[in-house]
Amino acid sequence: MNVVNTVDPRDGRSRATDLTETDESQLEAIAGQASRAAQWLSGQGRLGRADLLDAIAASLESRRVDLVAAAEAETGLSHARLDGELTRAAVQFRMFGDVLRDGGYVEAAIDHAADTPLGRGPDLRRMLVPLGPVAVFGASNFPFAFSVAGGDTAAALAAGCPTVLKAHPSHPLTSHASAEAIESAIRDLGGPDGVIATVYGEEAGRSLVRHPAIRAAALTGSLGAARAIQAAIDERPDPIPLYAELSSVNPIVVLPGAAADRGDQIAEGLFASFTGSGGQLCTKPGLAFLPSDPGADDLVDALRGRVAAAGGAVLLNERIRDAYEDQAAAFERAGAHVSARPQVEPGAGFTVAPMLLEVGLSGLTTEIADECFGPLMVVVRYDDVAELDAVLATVAPSLTGSIHRGPADDAGVVRRLVDVLAARSGRIVFDGYPTGVRVSWAQHHGGPWPSTNAVHTSVGATSIRRFLRPLAWQDAPVWVLPEELRDEYKTIPRRVDGKLESGVA
Repeated sequence: MNVVNTVDPRDGRSRATDLTETDESQLEAIAGQASRAAQWLSGQGRLGRADLLDAIAASLESRRVDLVAAAEAETGLSHARLDGELTRAAVQFRMFGDVLRDGGYVEAAIDHAADTPLGRGPDLRRMLVPLGPVAVFGASNFPFAFSVAGGDTAAALAAGCPTVLKAHPSHPLTSHASAEAIESAIRDLGGPDGVIATVYGEEAGRSLVRHPAIRAAALTGSLGAARAIQAAIDERPDPIPLYAELSSVNPIVVLPGAAADRGDQIAEGLFASFTGSGGQLCTKPGLAFLPSDPGADDLVDALRGRVAAAGGAVLLNERIRDAYEDQAAAFERAGAHVSARPQVEPGAGFTVAPMLLEVGLSGLTTEIADECFGPLMVVVRYDDVAELDAVLATVAPSLTGSIHRGPADDAGVVRRLVDVLAARSGRIVFDGYPTGVRVSWAQHHGGPWPSTNAVHTSVGATSIRRFLRPLAWQDAPVWVLPEELRDEYKTIPRRVDGKLESGVA
């Protein structure tokens, strides 16, 4: 068996772990356990699974010191960032506990037998039920919130789906420790093996989505990774959905009034947003559209100063470091010029210099408007706000689009920009920055291709919908029905004979 290695990106040193890549016989056993665990997990019901999610959150928090230390050594991300991310992971599990207790997510609907204009109609009852075991691929840039202890895992378990996690090679020890925390909570509640499991190695990931027990897959990663996973899925005789969050440039438009009114504040916010966590966030702004006027000149000067004074950024792995440097060079060849870049001494690890590039609106090409994963942002200067409508329509769709307004900016201009961005993003941010994704009921973290490949969100309460399917019962005896579809069950929101009933706790 191949040994799994871990690398500290701060010094580039690789060391062997006690983990090994998952082989076919191990994967077969894991898939079998997941299939058997599905009945136990479904049998816990909504309230039992809610208690399980709360217990998982508590288990993760009880191991905070060790988990954060493991992630810091494998990612080079700051202690504060990772500590906050672990809190977010726990919050996600607890939020889905609230989703389960509310019960509205099952979309329960009852149509009693009745005469209709088309004749006698049967009794129909419908709700969402678990898909079955799902595969989740951990993300490099979020060792907790989008990996083994991430939102996909929380949503899948909440839905009643056993989850097999493919650990990201950038943080295998963090993934293993996170899985142990979750498994401990499951065991304490009497759960069997297979409610969650972790596999290691690229081939194991491909074999996982080809396995007939797996009914869906979720990924936060690159277009290349998504295509490789989809190719493996396409080898199946029966297709399954892949829910992927992929590439996003997240354009920000600063209108003239905003630049004149609070230029230094915007410069500070832009700098923090595109350099935070080494610029390795899916919502990092890659393009900032600024007016060609004195107010924006001051803003750009302030931004240049912050970038020039910045230190180096540690990227997650060698591949990301190399891609960052290659893409920055490609942007320059395409016509963007370096506006600011600090002097950073090359080290043994994967440290790079943050970069601010600049180009005029007419010089913005599709090459320059591409996503660059890392601490790089391109400032695009425009002469007339009216020019932005057509240009923004050529920028690849993204997870987010942002608008900064000032007191003198015309509401009609803002409305036109909103219309353009709404057609090409999943979240519109006003007078703020897209990094920092709130975990909540109203959140939507998705967008048109290539930002995601589905209409569903990967963050927030409705992300559970990815791991559910509708099932209808026609003229069923009461004893067969789930309790949520029985007439006397009144505690969750339901639509009964076409009328919405809010439910009584």
